[in-house]
Amino acid sequence: MKGYIIHDLAEPDDAPSDDLPPRGWGMVLVSPPFERNYKEWVKRSDAKKMVMDCPGESDVKAMCVWMRRHQPVREQAEYWKVVKGQMDEVGPIPRYIFDERKYDNWVQRCHKTVDEATSSVILQCIGLGRGGSWDLMKVLYWLARVVRVRGKAGGSEFFSNLPVSAHLGNKTLFKSANLMQQVDFNFLISGLTDYLISENFGRCTVFAFLNGSFVSAIERRLRELRPSPQLQSHRCALAVYSRERSTRHHVLPPLEHFSERIDVDHWVLYVTEVENFPLVDGFFFVKTKPMTLVGLRMATAGEHHTTASTVRQFTEYLAAYFNGWEESSRPLSWEMIYVQHADSTPMNDWQRCDVVSSDNVSDDEKQKIAAFWNEKVRQYQVSISSREVPRRV
Repeated sequence: MKGYIIHDLAEPDDAPSDDLPPRGWGMVLVSPPFERNYKEWVKRSDAKKMVMDCPGESDVKAMCVWMRRHQPVREQAEYWKVVKGQMDEVGPIPRYIFDERKYDNWVQRCHKTVDEATSSVILQCIGLGRGGSWDLMKVLYWLARVVRVRGKAGGSEFFSNLPVSAHLGNKTLFKSANLMQQVDFNFLISGLTDYLISENFGRCTVFAFLNGSFVSAIERRLRELRPSPQLQSHRCALAVYSRERSTRHHVLPPLEHFSERIDVDHWVLYVTEVENFPLVDGFFFVKTKPMTLVGLRMATAGEHHTTASTVRQFTEYLAAYFNGWEESSRPLSWEMIYVQHADSTPMNDWQRCDVVSSDNVSDDEKQKIAAFWNEKVRQYQVSISSREVPRRV
């Protein structure tokens, strides 16, 4: 053997020459999972297919250290900060994160892919969370990365398509939530649930509440947080009405793009596109007497206290979104569920509603809101890992 050729097929609809490899040479063909790129060559060459992960963060950091090894430590740190920011945006793809010009072009193309996606294009994202060639899902070329998965049989392996980065993943999920049919979006979430949990995927993790397996795992682990152990315990509505759950979602746009109030619908998962939405990441209503609002908050820290002005801001959003909110909210029962990854510091104590200085809420109203929170809001905490939710590929 004279040596090996490494042939990189970076683009879709690319293919190696029929003359490769020359006699006496071996060849490694590197390609995204576009089968038509390599299917004939693999057959002709009797090649073995292997799955290779993208480099991890520690791998990329080591590359940065090596490339800037002759520079001062401060400059090395600044270079890593730039590369890390670009990796957070487009994923750990060396050909783009180490070249500023290529990065600029690529990140624009990725965002344009999501921004201009039609219903038929975004439907290709149904392959996220599952294996499968990209031949019929070309949109994954800009939005996905391949992750190697070991099979149960000895030595077997396959790959799963996951969002290339949390940033693009969030954007893709919200676009899918707006454009996909409900059954298709639920199918997408069923494949991505363990990823949303394991990666601490921020507010998009609330979409996991559309997955029955996830909700079942949550119900069994709910733990009530009480301001005083003397107070009577209270079962969470999610556990009491375990046979019912959210199977539909509704994405609430920013108020500047919202024209007409909607009616409150029970067991609909409401998620908002508003950045830094106050108090919750999502919520739903349960048909009880009185009606129950269940707020969902993804939490990583061991405490997640709020303020009276934050609660007030949340209720102002609800009044702007829903018909007759002032009337229907009077007898409303409130519950908060804090969902944490199993590796996070567990939240063990009651989460306070503090009274702090605020220009938009009077002192009297702040005291009333804090009293309502402390007396009427039920709180629950649950820690969960992806291992506790059945994985579908």
